Amino acid sequence: MNVFVVMNGRKIKKAMFLLIACVFAAGVIYSERSNIAVFSFDEPSAIYSVQTDKKMIALTFDISWGDTRAEPILKVLQDKGVKKATFFLSAPWSESHPDIVRKIVEAGYEIGSHGYKHVNYSTLSEEEIRREIRTAHSILQQVTGRSTSLIRLPNGDFDKRVLRIADELNYRVIQWDVDSMDWMTPGVEQIVANVVKKAKSGSIVLLHASDSARQTHEALPAIIDHLRGKGFEFATVTELIYQTGIQSNEVRDNHH
Repeated sequence: MNVFVVMNGRKIKKAMFLLIACVFAAGVIYSERSNIAVFSFDEPSAIYSVQTDKKMIALTFDISWGDTRAEPILKVLQDKGVKKATFFLSAPWSESHPDIVRKIVEAGYEIGSHGYKHVNYSTLSEEEIRREIRTAHSILQQVTGRSTSLIRLPNGDFDKRVLRIADELNYRVIQWDVDSMDWMTPGVEQIVANVVKKAKSGSIVLLHASDSARQTHEALPAIIDHLRGKGFEFATVTELIYQTGIQSNEVRDNHH
C-alpha cells in the first residue's frame, strides 16, 4: 500500500511539472504573440493560388514601364480568344499611357493595382504604405473608371504590416504560384516551359507586359495552346478567388 502511495506521488509530481511547463509555454506564446502572428489564420494573407477541382487558371500581367509590349500582348490574347486575364498596372504608367489602359479596359480584362512608386513596401513606414496604396487607387480609378480591390506589390515584396494595411484599405494582396521568369528574357521555349510545367488547377501565372518582357508576346500563343490542350479555362483572379475557397500561404515577409 505504501508503494502505491509513493507511485501516486510521483505521478502527481510529474503532472504538476507538466502543468507548470504548459503554463510557462502559454506565457511565452502570449508575450511573443506579435512575433508569431505571422502564422495566424486570423491575420490577412497573400493569395498565391486557389484550391479548386475546376480546370481554371489565371493569366496575370504586371506593367510598370514602357510602351511597346502591352499592345502586342493584348493582340495575342484577342487573336487567341482569351477573354479573361488580369492586368496589374502601376499608377504612374497608367497616367502616362491612358490609351493603352483604355484598350485593356475595353477588351474586358480585369484591372489590379501595381502600386505607385516601384519600391519595396516592406521598407516603408505605415503612413507611407497607406499613401502609396491610396494614391495608386485614386489614379487607377480616374484613368480606368473602375475601382479595383486587388493589388500586386512592386517586386512581390511585403511584410505583415503591408498585408494588414492593404486589408484595412479593402485590398487583397495577389502573388503567384507559377513564375514565367519572362522578364529575364530566357528564351521563348523556356518561358513556355516555366509556365506549362508548373501550371495546375487554380494557379495564378505571373507574366509581364513592361518593356523588359521582350519575349512574352512570342511565348504567349504557345502558353495558351498548351494550357488549353491540358483542359484549362482562363479566368480573372477575382473569378478564381470567389468560385471556391482560397488556398493562401501563411503571411510572411517576402523579398523577391
